[in-house]
Amino acid sequence: MNPVENHTLDHELGERLATSGFRFTSQRRCVYDVLLQKRDHPTAEEVFQRAKRQMPDISHATVYNCLDALVACGLVRQVQLERGATRYCPNMEEHCHYYCDECGAVFDVALPPEATSMPGPKGFKIDHYEIAVHGFCADCVKKK
Repeated sequence: MNPVENHTLDHELGERLATSGFRFTSQRRCVYDVLLQKRDHPTAEEVFQRAKRQMPDISHATVYNCLDALVACGLVRQVQLERGATRYCPNMEEHCHYYCDECGAVFDVALPPEATSMPGPKGFKIDHYEIAVHGFCADCVKKK
């Protein structure tokens, strides 16, 4: 990322955190960067391991607190698949999660426009979608 993009991201992150009552910190920036660098829906433990490479003094508690703040201010969503650990996704557009039951990979796939007008019970206002589709990714299909 070039310096202008870095500055813009810092500004946007800082504004979003501030409007939700949080301060911009280097730890929150580090955790958010980890999520943006590899959009593979990591668990908190995976985020911690990656953040530790960039910021060796960061603690588990700090990573969990940063993730909570990023979720609270709407920059990241929690993804719960099966009974496994919560995963984190920085894609805030409405989308499906395709989950490979063989290797555990998670892929984002945009919802077609008609899916966002899915009918619901009378009077029900849809806030957001959590759609998980299970199957096997292309790599795992090839291996079988």
